[in-house]
Amino acid sequence: MITPNYVESSKQISIAPTHPRPGDSGSEDEMKWYCVQAGPKREHIAAANLQVEEGVEVFCPRIRYRKKTRRGVIWFVEAMFPMYLFARFDYPRHHRFVRHAHGVSTIVHFGREIGVVPDEVVETLKERCAAENGIPIIQIDPPINEGDVVKVEEGPFRGVEALVTRVLSAKERVRILIEVMGRQVELELETGAVVTKESPRVYL
Repeated sequence: MITPNYVESSKQISIAPTHPRPGDSGSEDEMKWYCVQAGPKREHIAAANLQVEEGVEVFCPRIRYRKKTRRGVIWFVEAMFPMYLFARFDYPRHHRFVRHAHGVSTIVHFGREIGVVPDEVVETLKERCAAENGIPIIQIDPPINEGDVVKVEEGPFRGVEALVTRVLSAKERVRILIEVMGRQVELELETGAVVTKESPRVYL
């Protein structure tokens, strides 16, 4: 099983082992989704090289999320599944091309059996992605509301849980209530400095 970035901890991608039989059939029945392992930070390179082959469909989802940096809040884009992507093809006809494509390390396997990803898993992921310039992306930007329990991500109170007492949308700031030495203290922070306890996650 592979676990994506920012995914609900109870959900993982199950891959069923199978043993493709040699043959030259290119029918729709022979087209299956496989999990392809790429090199570190090379998922996009592997995807670009695989999709040039006729008969190979590629799905390499990415996530976009906001993160506080020294330059302020910045949007980051990363692979949803670091070092992994999905490819749909007829294994006997295309496995050599896929395995040796630039950026690809291997096709995920269990001993001598190749792992097949169920169609419904990939379709569920696709339904939750928006295409931008042909790239499937899920944007993670969970709202922060009054009454939410959040965790401070920076500064002297980093790691401390707090209660949101007010959302200042115009300033992109929130007021939070924390406990310091037995006393409740209200602070005002940028929204990028806190995250809700459930974020950032992708719910599948």
